Amino acid sequence: MSATVSFPVPTPDGPRAVTVSYARVGRGEPLLLLHGIGHHRQAWDPVVDILATEREVIAVDLPGFGASPSLPAGLAHDLSTTTAVLSAFCEALELDRPHVAGNSLGGLLALELGREKRVRSVTALSPAGFWSEAERRYAFGVLLTMRQISRRMPLPLVERLARSAAGRTALTSTVYARPARRSPEAVVAETLALAGATGFDETLRSGAAVRFTDDVPGIPVTVAWGTRDLLLVRRQGVRAKQIIPRARLVRLPGCGHCPMNDDPALVARVLLDGSR
Repeated sequence: MSATVSFPVPTPDGPRAVTVSYARVGRGEPLLLLHGIGHHRQAWDPVVDILATEREVIAVDLPGFGASPSLPAGLAHDLSTTTAVLSAFCEALELDRPHVAGNSLGGLLALELGREKRVRSVTALSPAGFWSEAERRYAFGVLLTMRQISRRMPLPLVERLARSAAGRTALTSTVYARPARRSPEAVVAETLALAGATGFDETLRSGAAVRFTDDVPGIPVTVAWGTRDLLLVRRQGVRAKQIIPRARLVRLPGCGHCPMNDDPALVARVLLDGSR
């Protein structure tokens, strides 16, 4: 069930109200789900029903993405601010140190919440921040191209392409290894979400200097990488393991950058195992 919540976040000019859209379902220990840049909380739909049998699942639209409005004046769409917003979101929903899982940008945010001891476990699927400079430039170039295409493409064309497996492949093969499995409705919705993401440009700009270089001691950490990730190549997972030596590094065979739709059963098992 979708909902919104507003809560204060401190700024140099005093508190500002931030509004976040989210969906909450299931019973058990809380598990917060964070999507990647340009995506929306529905990226997790393929695994939510499985997770909800054992967890209370809270899937969030990050500020400026999906149904969540951009941050108000005085708050930047950067890593430290978004982490603070997510912490305030958890307080507003009375989530006491939930488990957290994230994909791409969401994986980086999950690790940052773990580093700050705001959560009880972290599962990061192809997290951002473990790239070389060349890998970062490549990924950002791909993301900008995807964004430009989504904004220029008329809705009737998107809908027509989404009706065929070949069209869904053309629209989403950068992030899915098995794009034909994505439903036409989901492909249309996420293309529109990418085109309409008001936080995209500032979030991408702020990420240019981001590297995750700290260990995350004291809590369980799982880092999982798809073997067919075309956006953030899987050798970045080895770097993540070097930086977070106690992390469990998991290989996701046949999965792309957003593995939830490529192999829902496997990804759900990784998330449940990582959040025990």
